[in-house]
Amino acid sequence: MTESTSDPNFMTSLARGLSVLEAFATLGPDQTVAGLARHTGLARGVVARCLHTLVVTGYIDRNDRLFSVRPSVLRLADAYLSDRSLSGLAQPLLEALRDEIGESCSMGVLDGADVLYVARASHSRIMRIGLHVGSRLPAWNTSMGRVLLAGLPVADRNRLIPPDPLPRRTTSSISSREALDRVLELVERDGFALIDQELELGLVSIAVPVMSRDGRVLAALNVGANASSRTPQDLLDTVLPKLRTAAATLSGELHRR
Repeated sequence: MTESTSDPNFMTSLARGLSVLEAFATLGPDQTVAGLARHTGLARGVVARCLHTLVVTGYIDRNDRLFSVRPSVLRLADAYLSDRSLSGLAQPLLEALRDEIGESCSMGVLDGADVLYVARASHSRIMRIGLHVGSRLPAWNTSMGRVLLAGLPVADRNRLIPPDPLPRRTTSSISSREALDRVLELVERDGFALIDQELELGLVSIAVPVMSRDGRVLAALNVGANASSRTPQDLLDTVLPKLRTAAATLSGELHRR
């Protein structure tokens, strides 16, 4: 957790409490004070007080020395996932696109160096890991992430990409910053990103940006498919036009809000 000691409006206690709450997303349920302290870098006493407050306010459940999040944490996402939010507007479009092409469709936004899934319409499980709203993947190694990175100023983009050599998920993964920079230049120029088994063997995906009225990239839409049933060229020929139509429709709905 980053603490701001010079900002008089910064609430350190609130930031610490959020850090403890966010730790459960990585660690899962049934956590101890000691485990949360190690993960967050906070003192055990601070973690214990944060947990006590979260238990009293109904966000955390306590079972002896073990702590878990309660369903009430979902209230924190209501504003973001409401019917008139970006996610709420995207969901029916993703479901319609999924039904039309028979593939899983998602929307993601950039959150730090990750692409965060904020809407999803699943068709069938095509990855070893299950993807859902709230899932995170490294932005530089995903189709949606590359669309989002390509929409950033170069200096901002460079801060989010790990140094050489880039971690490889498969033998097809890009492993150098120079090669990734060339790919991102093409993504910015062409308006889409295509991944061919770089994130996981057997997975191909394609993504396009969702644009704001002033030309900023707000989010990315993607379609993921099994490489045994969809070739990269098939994604370009049959999926990309429909994906672009969905993104344009979503952008238009956002402009009319």
